[in-house]
Amino acid sequence: MASEDPSVSGVSGRYATALFELARDEKVVDAVKADLDKFSALLKDSPDLIRLVRSPVFGAEVQTKALGAVLDKAGITGISANFLKLLAANRRLFAVADVIRAYRTLVAKFKGEATADVTVAENLSDKNLEALKTALKSVTGKDVTLNINVDPAIIGGLVVKLGSRMVDSSIRTKLNSIKHAMKEAG
Repeated sequence: MASEDPSVSGVSGRYATALFELARDEKVVDAVKADLDKFSALLKDSPDLIRLVRSPVFGAEVQTKALGAVLDKAGITGISANFLKLLAANRRLFAVADVIRAYRTLVAKFKGEATADVTVAENLSDKNLEALKTALKSVTGKDVTLNINVDPAIIGGLVVKLGSRMVDSSIRTKLNSIKHAMKEAG
């Protein structure tokens, strides 16, 4: 499965595929996804946790112990907790965001869903998220899971990547096009 999808490759793809196959065999695919989503949210909200995950200064033992405390407090247990601790023990915790992204892709494929990477200048309202999901479903014919990235540098609009297709309606890209056209005209 991983070899068919370029977004599920490399070290993170191998780890995600192993986790997915174990979760599928144990019939806990959704529970593991929920745990990984919870960990991903913790990661976004905690600079200290990001430092623990990314910094090569912390040894595997320190990372595993600290991670264990974080997982206990967050209520992440079972296969998910063991997997995250394994990443730490193998000195691969720095890749956890890519592993989670790859796992989500595998789950979406397993469920017949599509996954779109969406970059926006600021968080979308629930109404706009639903409108975007509905629009993408009409194009793909599948339920679409959104991976939202906020990047104020795009100024406005959005960039949607769905499989090999990408639509860039960001204001930054439009301004760059205008700038380029003006240079050619001048």
